[in-house]
Amino acid sequence: MKATIDIRLIKASEILTILPLLSQLGNHKVDQKVLTERISEMILQNYECAGIYDGSQLIGCCGLWFQTRHYAGRSIELDHVIINPTYRSQGIGAQLLDFVYEYAESKNCNWVELNTYVDNFPSHKFYNNHGFVAKGYHFVKILK
Repeated sequence: MKATIDIRLIKASEILTILPLLSQLGNHKVDQKVLTERISEMILQNYECAGIYDGSQLIGCCGLWFQTRHYAGRSIELDHVIINPTYRSQGIGAQLLDFVYEYAESKNCNWVELNTYVDNFPSHKFYNNHGFVAKGYHFVKILK
């Protein structure tokens, strides 16, 4: 039976429901207490989060950062896009992108961008197939 998927914004008061999903991000293991503090701080900034639901069960999420870039104008950046592995390859990612595009347009965004890890080849293929192009490298320097 195919899942009935609903994609909607997660209320700030419910933002910590994404914590179990964030534990699926393999590249950065962050202590649960620290993660809770960071997510609670993010929600006070220009951060929102879309939730992907199968009924009442949260099966995925996508962080949404809003900013104005000198090279793009008003833009949205996708962050920590996660879909439960059981639900992958069912078109849910495409539904999520459609939701993001519509929401971004409603907020007058000109540009959608994202970062993905260099070794996450399935995500590269997915985003390329949906019209994203690699425009550069994302460099980091850890300070502490």
